[in-house]
Amino acid sequence: MSSGGGPAWTFLTNHAQVLVAVAQNPDIRLRDVALHIGITERAAQRILTDLVDAGYVFRQRQGRRNHYRIDPSARMRHPAQEGIEIHSLLEFLERAVPPKTAD
Repeated sequence: MSSGGGPAWTFLTNHAQVLVAVAQNPDIRLRDVALHIGITERAAQRILTDLVDAGYVFRQRQGRRNHYRIDPSARMRHPAQEGIEIHSLLEFLERAVPPKTAD
């Protein structure tokens, strides 16, 4: 995450990163989420479970894969963003950073 010995922190939490990855590809595999973000598959699974349990993401089994759907009206959790729906964050990030393509 940091290069050249710089700070190791980032502006978006891993929970936000997982949410963005799912928003960009609702059929993404946990393995691909983990690789994209730079975390373990187990950490990605825990975070996605948090998001599902909190009602931000809905998971539907389709054959051997999962399909995810985000509740865009779910509200951000931090008091500083009280009342802001997550679709605002996702729309901003979608405009600012194009999705990565598979190599």
